[in-house]
Amino acid sequence: MDKLLWLKERQKGIGGSDVGAIMGVNRWKSPFEVYVDKTEDITEVKESGELSYWGSTLEEVVAREFSIRTGKKVRKDNRQLIHKIYKFMMGNIDRRIVGENALLECITVNAFRAKEWEGEEIPPSVILQCQHYMEVIGVDNCYIAALIGGQKFIYKKIERDEELISMIIEAEKDFWINHVEKRIPPKLDGSEAASKYLSKTFKNIDKSLTVNLKAEYKNKINEYLNIKDQMKILDEALKVIENTLKNELGNAEKGSVENFQVIWKGIVSNRIDSKVLKEKYPEIFKDVCRQSISRRFEIKTV
Repeated sequence: MDKLLWLKERQKGIGGSDVGAIMGVNRWKSPFEVYVDKTEDITEVKESGELSYWGSTLEEVVAREFSIRTGKKVRKDNRQLIHKIYKFMMGNIDRRIVGENALLECITVNAFRAKEWEGEEIPPSVILQCQHYMEVIGVDNCYIAALIGGQKFIYKKIERDEELISMIIEAEKDFWINHVEKRIPPKLDGSEAASKYLSKTFKNIDKSLTVNLKAEYKNKINEYLNIKDQMKILDEALKVIENTLKNELGNAEKGSVENFQVIWKGIVSNRIDSKVLKEKYPEIFKDVCRQSISRRFEIKTV
C-alpha cells in the first residue's frame, strides 16, 4: 500500500501502538498526541527517524532469530486487520506463528531501556499492545522477540488476559467515540502536539477581544510564574557547572572521569545572513522570503 494511503488508513481506528498512550502508561506519547494523529489532515509523508528505520529494517532479522531459537515457523501477514465487532480496533501484526493460534511481535530496544526487559519484566505499553492484537485477531498467545542494544536477543510469551482486554476495549471505545468521532480533544497536556493543535486552532487573532479569565486562573498564573522562576534558577545553576567544565577542558575536545565523558565539540554551520541578503540582493530576498504568522505567549503584571 502507498505510504500516504497507509497513514490515512491508520486514522480510521486505534492500533496496538496507540493503546499504551490512551491508557496512560506510555512515557513517550500522550493521549492528546494520539488524538492529533487520528484527526489531523495528512497531506504528505514525513521522513522516518533513525529509530523507526532500524526497527523496520531489523524486523526480519529478529523474526528469523526467533525461529532459529524456538524452532517455531512464522509467516508475514501484511493486512490491515479489523475487529469483527469494534471496527475502530485495528492492527498490523509482524508475524503469525504457523501451527499455533498465536502471533509474534518483533521489537528493537535501546540499550538504555534494557532494564525494562530484565527477568520476567515486559513494559506495560507492550503488554497492552499485544493484548490489543490478540483481541483484534482472536488468538490465545503473543510472543515478543526483542533485540536489545543491538547485541542481546530475548523472547517472551504473553498469554491472553480477558480481564485486561475488557479494560482495553472500554478505554478505546471511550477514546474513539467521545473524542475522535466527536472531535473533542482529551485533556490538554504539555506535548508538542498539544501546542501545535492550539496554534493551528486559534491562529486568527482578534486584537479587539479581551477575555475575562475566571478567578481560578489566578492560581495557575502564580504557579506558572513560580515554575518559571525555579527554571531560571536551575538554568543558571546548570550554566555555572557547564562553564566550570568548559574552563577545565580548555582547548581539549574531551575530558573523562570514571564512567563519565565530557565533550565540548567544535561545530561548523553555514547560515544565510538575511540582513546582508536584503541589502545587497533585495529582489532575491523578496522572492525567497516567506512570511509566517505565529503567536507569542507571555504573562505581564499590570
